[in-house]
Amino acid sequence: MEVSRIRALRGPNLWSHHTAVEAIVACSEAECSIASLIGFEDRLRALFPELSVLQPTGHNDAIPMAHVFELTALGLQAQAGCPVTFSRTTQTLEPGIFQVVVEYTEESVGRLALELAEKLIAAALNNENFDLNAALDQLRELDEDIRLGPSTGAIVNAALARNIPYRRLTDGSLVVFGWGSRQRKIQAAEMDGTSAIAEAIAQDKELTKKLLHAAGVPVPMGRSVTSPDDAWEAALEVGLPVVIKPKDGNQGKGVTVNVTTREQLEAGYHAASEFRDDILVERFLPGNDFRLLVIGNKLIAAARRDPPQVVGDGKQSVRQLVEQVNKDPRRGSGHSTSLTKIRFDDIALASLAKQGFEADSIPPKGQRVVLRNNANLSTGGAATDVTDDVHPEVAARAIAAAQMVGLDICGVDLVCDSVLKPIEVQNGGIVEVNAAPGLRMHLSPSFGKGRAVGEAIIDAMFEDGDDGRIPIVAVTGTNGKTTTVRLIAHLMTASGLRTGMTNTDGVYVEGRQIDSGDCSGPRSARNVLSHPDVDAAVFETARGGVLREGLAYDRCQVAVITNIGSGDHLGLNYITTVEDLAVLKRVIVQNVADDGYAVLNAADPIVANMAANCPSPVIFFAADKQNAVMAAHRAQGKRAVYVDNGNLVAAEGKSREYIPMTEIPITRNGSIGFQVENVMASVAAAWAAGISWEHIREGLKTFANEADNAPGRFNVFNYRGATLIADYGHNPDAILALVKAVETMPANRRSVVISGAGDRRDQDIRQQTEILGNSFDDVVLYQDQCQRGRADGEVVALLREGLKSATKTTRIDEINGEFVAIDLAMDRLNEGDLCLILIDQVEEALAHIAQRVAKD
Repeated sequence: MEVSRIRALRGPNLWSHHTAVEAIVACSEAECSIASLIGFEDRLRALFPELSVLQPTGHNDAIPMAHVFELTALGLQAQAGCPVTFSRTTQTLEPGIFQVVVEYTEESVGRLALELAEKLIAAALNNENFDLNAALDQLRELDEDIRLGPSTGAIVNAALARNIPYRRLTDGSLVVFGWGSRQRKIQAAEMDGTSAIAEAIAQDKELTKKLLHAAGVPVPMGRSVTSPDDAWEAALEVGLPVVIKPKDGNQGKGVTVNVTTREQLEAGYHAASEFRDDILVERFLPGNDFRLLVIGNKLIAAARRDPPQVVGDGKQSVRQLVEQVNKDPRRGSGHSTSLTKIRFDDIALASLAKQGFEADSIPPKGQRVVLRNNANLSTGGAATDVTDDVHPEVAARAIAAAQMVGLDICGVDLVCDSVLKPIEVQNGGIVEVNAAPGLRMHLSPSFGKGRAVGEAIIDAMFEDGDDGRIPIVAVTGTNGKTTTVRLIAHLMTASGLRTGMTNTDGVYVEGRQIDSGDCSGPRSARNVLSHPDVDAAVFETARGGVLREGLAYDRCQVAVITNIGSGDHLGLNYITTVEDLAVLKRVIVQNVADDGYAVLNAADPIVANMAANCPSPVIFFAADKQNAVMAAHRAQGKRAVYVDNGNLVAAEGKSREYIPMTEIPITRNGSIGFQVENVMASVAAAWAAGISWEHIREGLKTFANEADNAPGRFNVFNYRGATLIADYGHNPDAILALVKAVETMPANRRSVVISGAGDRRDQDIRQQTEILGNSFDDVVLYQDQCQRGRADGEVVALLREGLKSATKTTRIDEINGEFVAIDLAMDRLNEGDLCLILIDQVEEALAHIAQRVAKD
């Protein structure tokens, strides 16, 4: 078995809505049915007892090794604790070649699962050992390292519950919610609206105390110190006992509390110095340690934090008691679990010494032994939820502290006997204010109920009803995609929306090109969705991007399918038939939002049939309103767009909107059939996206069929009294549509300039000139810049073969170089002639033609 071409499908894809890894698996003849491998399944199950039941994947009873590989990779992830359920094995037309797809929740974990599955199968084939526990541990450790921690994860889950999309921007906890101009970001438990100044204030504990004191919030007195001697003087000034800690610290690092002697203070000073040079001494407040969580202007949760401790049983040593406590499955070594293991380090030993114990001492039964003076969860502390006990005055002081510093999400550390009474009457105080506070103690406290902290954060970022989404229109098909995308974007812009667009020419935001080249894939779409100035997005969706990576979004508001033709890269990536292509193209239809629309070409039966796969309503379009699909759809009162008496008509029930073709310049008064189809699809999409008819009409009037609006899409030039048309058509269906369009235009003599894309099938390249040879007098064949895997002259030879049965062509020239071919054709033009130039290098060729036109 050979595994190759592993891809990560990071969005909805050909196989499912899940993220998944896809691999091409080549099986030897013997491996195409494991029944011939005596004892293999028994050995495999001995190594991996939890493997699912193996079942035939095809029309016979054969169970290929590829299917075993699929279920092994899925099963390893599941046993490691990953919530995955989907996998699939599909045989290609090539004997022994399979496509294997396995769901993942973390891409790196999914890839590792494939690698380990391959090793496990090899071990079973060769009757060798395989350490299953080590493999599962490897998967778990990787998953724990890269998945979101509990704090960020809770916020993400709350967003998903409200249908707000999210994307991780880094391997850490930087997450963006929503799209475009409606997006918001968090880093752990910190919002994008929190200023750097507020965060800097929170990190400066002394400045924080001054601001809180000025606001009337009770705080312990203290000051910065520069040496152990200065620290002792400060301790005497504020009165013993004191706390000594780094001025800028977190997670309780370097903090020593309840210092009563100079020796303790000097030891605490050196402990704090290991973390910061700036040291703070302040009055020690006796009482319990509380963490109050403020989000916006509300107190959301409160917890009492207890330091890491064990209780003696009269039998076990302190070390043994700690080991026993650390066996609690809730305790881990990082922040991914609700509790952290108690550390047995120098600080713990020092704390034991203060209580008269050593690590191997056996404390009396019932004796409480504290391992640390601070109660941070990150050092092994525990938390008890006390949210319902918080006195209104305590909550008000916590909110005032957060607002004084300027934090949107704030962890307020309070020391007092109880939160049931105001802070002042207990001589308590707020000792710290924390930016990006940990949420674990509130989500999964050691005791008491968890609080909906993630929901509160999302509610503070997004108002009720706001899902952070902008309208997305996805467009795919064989021909007309780019023009349709450009026109839809133009209509949205006409309505006042700042529109982002991707197509085969580049990426555009508000009409400004920010990237060039073929940008019809998911990477470019994600870039647009990340742009803060985008109110709506229109994406040309190429087959290659969907195959390589899936979609860039979970749902679109509108999906448009222009048509499905046979010349669209068939034979590549196991897409061998028009039916295969349709299944791939309809991925965008299957992922339309419930309140969205699919816009489908009713005149194309393959496209029309996609309506059955759409979870949302459908708008059909076709020039002929009597088309059977259109007639049935209209009879049901559903939305349809068609042509009637020289008007484009949008109908729903008894309602009608009429737009004369004379007001749609791109159609040349309705004479260019394929442009009429592009307009119908675009109008239906704009209608589905909620654009007003006033703006749709205005947008159609101002979208001219010129090189700046639609480069390479039937761009018409007047040259020496002749008509010259430049177009990027490059498959038989596009050529046929172009021929029909130019035949409506009068001409004395017709000529065409053409090359062919080398990554098409031979028959598709030949068919282009078969069509042209019956309509054009002169044909200029040229070899373009990129042969896409073909040998020199191979494409031109195929084009020449297609002209063998030409009925009209009388002259054929073969030229090496696109611009040379264009010049030759233009030099021959006389008044009243027509020349169709099928360009390859769109921008360069259009610039060349425009320069010739301006010069002559």
